[in-house]
Amino acid sequence: MNPIASHFQNLTLKQFAQFERLDGLYRSWNEKINVISRKDIDHLYLHHVLHSLSIARFIHFKPQTKILDVGTGGGFPGIPLAIFFPDVKFTLIDSIAKKIKVVQSVADEIGLENIQTQWCRAEELNQKFDFVVSRAVTEFPLFVSWVSKLISPSGINDIRNGIIYLKGGDVSNEMLQFEGKIVVQEVSDYFEEEYFLSKKIIYLPIR
Repeated sequence: MNPIASHFQNLTLKQFAQFERLDGLYRSWNEKINVISRKDIDHLYLHHVLHSLSIARFIHFKPQTKILDVGTGGGFPGIPLAIFFPDVKFTLIDSIAKKIKVVQSVADEIGLENIQTQWCRAEELNQKFDFVVSRAVTEFPLFVSWVSKLISPSGINDIRNGIIYLKGGDVSNEMLQFEGKIVVQEVSDYFEEEYFLSKKIIYLPIR
């Protein structure tokens, strides 16, 4: 919990308790289903929870914002963001049913009431959302082709509705076709830990 507590000191007691429970829940599930790599489970809070919460530094979602987390895997970035933004509505989807089972179980165990889960692919959805978030599920241009139709034309936040994508390494080639439209934010501007030196937030407004 130390990375979370040091970077986000204004959390409520309920939020702190929800974050604290994640470690035991994910360790328990990881013994049954490999939702987080075995070597990475000891770095859950830094590599997964805090990384997810970099989005909360990039934008403070307003209440009733609708967020879709595509390819959520074990629930990242959706679950940490749902804890952080209890008045925001989150839909977490994945094409692998057992991962959605884990996500729903974790959400139920910690009492998250602002999450719904669905076993499906983004292309199968007909709903509209203010933002689509994800952690590097594929090349960015392909991801945009999957989800751009899901972005609502009207928004309530301080930035335009669009895609917020977490990715590491050199992203320059993937960004070429979006030049002049896209924002690439270094996560290391928010968090000083070495792990985040190559991590980026990619924001593409769609409407």
